[in-house]
Amino acid sequence: MTSLRLEIVKILRQRRTYLGWIGLVLVPVIVIVAGALQKPHRPDPGDPPFVTHVSQNGLLVMLAVLYALASFLLPIIAAMGGASSVASEAEAGTLKTWLTRPVSRTGVLLAKWATAVLYALVGAALVAVVSLVAGVAAFGLHPLVTLSGTTLGPWHALELIAVAYLLVVAGAVCSLTIALLLSTVTNSSLTAATIAIAVFTVLTVLNAFSVFDFMKPYTYSAYRLTFVNLFRSPIYWQPIRRALVDYGVTVGALLTVAWLVFGRKDVLT
Repeated sequence: MTSLRLEIVKILRQRRTYLGWIGLVLVPVIVIVAGALQKPHRPDPGDPPFVTHVSQNGLLVMLAVLYALASFLLPIIAAMGGASSVASEAEAGTLKTWLTRPVSRTGVLLAKWATAVLYALVGAALVAVVSLVAGVAAFGLHPLVTLSGTTLGPWHALELIAVAYLLVVAGAVCSLTIALLLSTVTNSSLTAATIAIAVFTVLTVLNAFSVFDFMKPYTYSAYRLTFVNLFRSPIYWQPIRRALVDYGVTVGALLTVAWLVFGRKDVLT
């Protein structure tokens, strides 16, 4: 717990922490302005209804913003947080101090991972709150029509939206853990973040081609929009369960490798 507390204090003292959160919070503002200025037009069949009809309900702002977060924004922010966990201290030379103290390397690594996860969670929570408050102020609070045509009351819809945000964060933790693993190898936060973002981007592109369908059950990026199944009637639980299993296996495997690498790390380099 001491390591975790120190990591939380450390991340709260960094300017980039707040810059990342501010960048995320700007997204709902952009969505609201775009929705208010958008002229009526025939919707793109590829866009979810909560994106094309965002100006009709404040709750749709939360879902439209979540769509943007899941597609690319949150994995990028999460990867940056994971990459800086170990590599930034290696770059600054403070990691040697950590590793020469009588502390558990496992505890240090898990504290850094947990702090990065908390960073992503707080960012998503800030976005959700700003989206709700600003969205309701701009477009009102109304019952939510699901993708199946049924109607959800505002409070029930809010509960499902909260679950959807948690599901998207769980997927972003995969990118975060990739970056954490790379940061134990490269000692460069920029390199670790760049590679982690590249991995997510490449997997997303590959998932778009049917020839690579055999990969989809095993790639975490294929489940990035699984949250939309919460807004069907009845809820499609099977893809959600598959996503959670994939996320758990991916994070577990990556953390294990990161633990093996970090445990053998030379304190003199």
